[in-house]
Amino acid sequence: MALSTPRARTAAPAPQDPADPDARPPWRVAVPLGLQHVLAMFTSNLTPAILLAGVIGATTGEATLLVQAALLCAGLATLLQTVGIGPVGSRLPLMMGSGFAFIAVAVPLAEEHGLSAVLGGVLVTAAVQVAIALGIHRVVGLFPPVVTGTIILVIGLGLLPSGLTLAAGGANSPDFGSPVNLGIAALVCLLAVALNQFCRGLLCTASVLVAVVVGYLVAIPFGLLDLSGVGDRPLVAVPLPFEFGLSFPLVAVLSMAVVGVVNMVDSVGTVHAVTEGGAGRPATTRELRGGILAEGGSAVLGGVFGALPTTMFSQNIGLVALTRQMSRHVVTIGALVLVGLALLPQVAAVLAAIPPAVLGGGVLVLFGMVCAIGVQMLSKDGLDTRSLLIVALSLALGRGIASAPAALDRVTGQWGALFDSGIVVAAVVAVVLNLVLPGRRRADGPSSPAEVVVADVAERPATAG
Repeated sequence: MALSTPRARTAAPAPQDPADPDARPPWRVAVPLGLQHVLAMFTSNLTPAILLAGVIGATTGEATLLVQAALLCAGLATLLQTVGIGPVGSRLPLMMGSGFAFIAVAVPLAEEHGLSAVLGGVLVTAAVQVAIALGIHRVVGLFPPVVTGTIILVIGLGLLPSGLTLAAGGANSPDFGSPVNLGIAALVCLLAVALNQFCRGLLCTASVLVAVVVGYLVAIPFGLLDLSGVGDRPLVAVPLPFEFGLSFPLVAVLSMAVVGVVNMVDSVGTVHAVTEGGAGRPATTRELRGGILAEGGSAVLGGVFGALPTTMFSQNIGLVALTRQMSRHVVTIGALVLVGLALLPQVAAVLAAIPPAVLGGGVLVLFGMVCAIGVQMLSKDGLDTRSLLIVALSLALGRGIASAPAALDRVTGQWGALFDSGIVVAAVVAVVLNLVLPGRRRADGPSSPAEVVVADVAERPATAG
């Protein structure tokens, strides 16, 4: 026994090895890196809350609560990933935030049934995601790159009209489409692209946030910024659960759950990506299972506090690969910063007051990136005639029905909201076509890194740890 201890220590990674998730870099390194992770995801995390606030006609106080909820849920979900509870949590540097994929479904649902229906759908989605996490190896085969890429492309295309509406000043705005609104949106959009392409370090990784801050300041002399409700907020306040209520219309439950399934399958590859990018190795069985369980479990927070389900943010994975700092404790610092900001209503009110044109300029870049990611996934295995047919029909029916929903009014009736975004239609068509058309790849030949990792889970279910 005495001789075995030194050997175990020799085999273990060095305490300060940047590729070791358990490494604890000095505070002078960890704190700036943690803040950088917050800056990289900040705008993306707040966008769904501000969009939902606009859809439901939220008051200043309600918009502030939605922003607080987005910050709090992102922080707590990230802590669940980096610190973990039992088998839940990857213990990897995975930053969590409000899932963009859910916006395209949540917006029409909020317009038709109210925010309570969206949050009810979030809670049910959490249960579905946890169930999928426990049997992820049985589900992932239904979503090869041709299916997942098609669905993500449909999601991105569905988001673009919302982005353009914001850039013009927001729906029902008295100055909708004014040169000032469009000019500020263009400034933010072009500045984000320029910073990303021509700068390095923080200006590159947080290019959208920096551009939005500049646009925020530029909007002040044009009278586009309304901070009248900021002073009415208390200095410190804890977001209360169930402020917006809950309801469970079946159309909301089904729509949100479908997107939740797609989102989690995509996250399998995300866990794999962070270990490859930061440590040059594939994800272990325990890391994969824990990460997927944490994503599903943390969705409960959204239903309770008023936010969309959280998901792993890819821009932060790029930051891990860029800095070569794999320490989960760095990301834990960023999570604590988010939780701290969530307790400051006046800060949340300032953030919620971002002029629509400023936000529109930023989200056009982000929503466009969603489309680009879908295209990138479609190109993973090449697009033969079979794949092109799957993409073509899924895109035609998904976006076609979403663009002309009245065409199906006599058929869909009260189920119309299920088809409004086009995501559910595209997902069903893509999955079914992939299953029935000849030439489908079988389980013995995984078509993506995500499926390779999931195959490992299926083959070694007892090796977690």
